[in-house]
Amino acid sequence: MSGKVFLVGAGPGDPELITLKGKKYLEIADVVIYDYLANPELLKFSPKAEKIYVGKKSANHTLDQEKINELLIKKARENKVIVRLKGGDPFIFGRGGEEALALKKEGIEFEIVPGITSGLAGPLYAGIPITMRGINSTIAFATGHETDEKEFSLIDWDSLSKMGTIIFYMGVKNLPIIVENLVNAGKSKDTPIALIRWATYPNQEVLTGSLDNIVQKVRETGFKAPAIIVIGEVVHLREDLMWFEKKPLFGKTILVTRTKEQSGKLSSKLKDLGANVLEIPTIEIVPPESWEEVDRSINDIENYDLLILTSVNGVKYFFGRLRELKKDIRILKGIKICAIGPATRDAIEEKGLIVDIMPDEYVAESVIDRLREQGIAGKKFLLARAKVARDVIPESIKSLGGHIDVVTVYETIKPESSKNALREAFERDIVDIITFTSSSTVNNFFNLLGDIKLSKKVKFASIGPVTSKTLRDYGIEPSCEAKVYNIEGLINAIIDMVKKD
Repeated sequence: MSGKVFLVGAGPGDPELITLKGKKYLEIADVVIYDYLANPELLKFSPKAEKIYVGKKSANHTLDQEKINELLIKKARENKVIVRLKGGDPFIFGRGGEEALALKKEGIEFEIVPGITSGLAGPLYAGIPITMRGINSTIAFATGHETDEKEFSLIDWDSLSKMGTIIFYMGVKNLPIIVENLVNAGKSKDTPIALIRWATYPNQEVLTGSLDNIVQKVRETGFKAPAIIVIGEVVHLREDLMWFEKKPLFGKTILVTRTKEQSGKLSSKLKDLGANVLEIPTIEIVPPESWEEVDRSINDIENYDLLILTSVNGVKYFFGRLRELKKDIRILKGIKICAIGPATRDAIEEKGLIVDIMPDEYVAESVIDRLREQGIAGKKFLLARAKVARDVIPESIKSLGGHIDVVTVYETIKPESSKNALREAFERDIVDIITFTSSSTVNNFFNLLGDIKLSKKVKFASIGPVTSKTLRDYGIEPSCEAKVYNIEGLINAIIDMVKKD
């Protein structure tokens, strides 16, 4: 028996431009064989699949095309579901046709999943419409090189030069030849041209000029591949239609130190604002060493007046333990619930409960102010939190005549696997901003950092005063601090800081 091969277009680079069908097949794949131009972030859709990199760039080939074909056939004969993940579209200068023919010859079933090609997406992300009424009515797509042995042998330059918009793939190396052939075929030297490098990525670069000066501009700027080349009057529209590079965080590389499970919301919003996001968690959430104290409190829950939860993780692990004990929210009948902030409140209300108390400022001191309004003396409180946390709430409640039990429902530990990722990021000097969402992320960051040196350009973004104080304990003055102590507030603080720079 043989398996099946899906030739999937990965899109131009932005991982959100993968098709729904492409994502579906990545999720069921046993093997993913991927290219240099396929964003490796897409591999997260195949967590259990075998991943094989066969990238090719210029003269540096991991495997030549014949070996790639053999690999596809070999894996298919192991009765595997294989996704051949190719940058852009599989059949537009992607050699997908050759791979499909090789599979056909061996009697192996295959399916083609189209992808958004960089020749369409690149100009769009640069603010260049490849068609425009009144400017052009024809488009041509051409390869900047056909094979390693011959150049442009199948290109009709006379016909190509008459096209309204011409888009070249993989043509930076041969740009002088492209310009020379077009001009010799009658294209005006004043024709505008744009080169779009790493199109749709947060580090996208665009170089514009005319056929007369673009080669010199490339030499002067050191502009390099991979890039899409757009030639035609539509390039002039970039001045009015440029949008991607105007995003408030475009070009900034931001390091997110939250846990893998919690980084998604922050990372997604930063990416939407144009940032390049590195997710390197400095904390990992694990259950407590013992549930004994938690279980005792749950079994005695009817004797508490108020339950205090100070984080989304606290909600997750407390209610998770209820399930483990075969109990549900009915046991909380008559008990008031206090949440430290809106994220914690939302997590509680997803359980079907209404939060009774939430402070205006999302810190422990404000929690005490609100509890004092409700009356503390003589009441019994249950605080479910992390193993290591500030003692403001329990100490204040005791001093005000209340009784409190503090139970550990989760612990934060250092993910040692993040150390190498941090070292690589800072040695490459690619980080502009580091975000910290708790004191734990700060402490573990500096513990993991060790002897790794930080560039002076790096900015530190803090979610609130408690986290900022921890940064100052390490001799770091926060570059910005959220005015509202949540993810939205942190993002707004970063935007304001970048605007001022």
